[in-house]
Amino acid sequence: MDSTDVARHWEANAEAWTRQARSGFDIFRDAVNTPAFMAQLPAIQGREGLDVGCGEGSNTRQLARRGAKMMAVDIAPTFVRHAQETECKDPLGIEFRVGDGMALPFVEESFDFVTAFMSLMDMPDPQRALREANRVLRSGGFLQFSILHPCFVPPHRKVLRRRNGKTRAIEIGDYFATTTGRVDTWWFSMLSRKQRQKVAPFQTPIFHRTLSQWIDLVVGAGFAIEKLGEPTAGTAPGRREAVLEDTEVAPLSLIVLATKRRAVSGPSPAPTP
Repeated sequence: MDSTDVARHWEANAEAWTRQARSGFDIFRDAVNTPAFMAQLPAIQGREGLDVGCGEGSNTRQLARRGAKMMAVDIAPTFVRHAQETECKDPLGIEFRVGDGMALPFVEESFDFVTAFMSLMDMPDPQRALREANRVLRSGGFLQFSILHPCFVPPHRKVLRRRNGKTRAIEIGDYFATTTGRVDTWWFSMLSRKQRQKVAPFQTPIFHRTLSQWIDLVVGAGFAIEKLGEPTAGTAPGRREAVLEDTEVAPLSLIVLATKRRAVSGPSPAPTP
């Protein structure tokens, strides 16, 4: 599977994803991953940033509200259209573009920081994407990204529950089986059975790598890892949804903060701005 195939899948998801996420169905993003990501993020006020794989722009807008001057790219034109429409209605100074994270349409050293919320694991060549992030970062800049946790969301994952429905354990398997574009079919967990009968499931390509492979990729792309985060919903009252309870047993995502320590030649010539 290549970028064209990935773009086709995400473009097919984009309309329903935008509608459902903006209606509050992406509870893992809203209640767990994004708050943890923002809590780990270094100060960005007054800095120029790039959000890679921005989707419909929700997280990009949070970055802009923190005082950053944001640029954002996504491979799916429908996501970019929705993000641009929101920007027109409520301007935050963000420029959204259609773009591939593995071939960023920017010259070298264009940004002070790069973010990627749950997008790098969907790219066929994460090493190339990381090298591209390094290329467009200025000296001393940082990259922060979140991915499905390599240890706890490998190719086989099953939630084991007690009779009362409480999560008991997470069963995992095929951790060392590198996938090259396996397509997962799923709905947001907050959708009821009745609602699922009315909407098609998402189909998302997954490119699994082990934890050590991800570390090697980040370091090999010229970064020094500064901090790792493993978000959990904790014991917040009122949060009884299964996906949030599952994160109290094992994290669903991993957040990586890394700084640029050296320039690394990208996999392709630098594009024109």
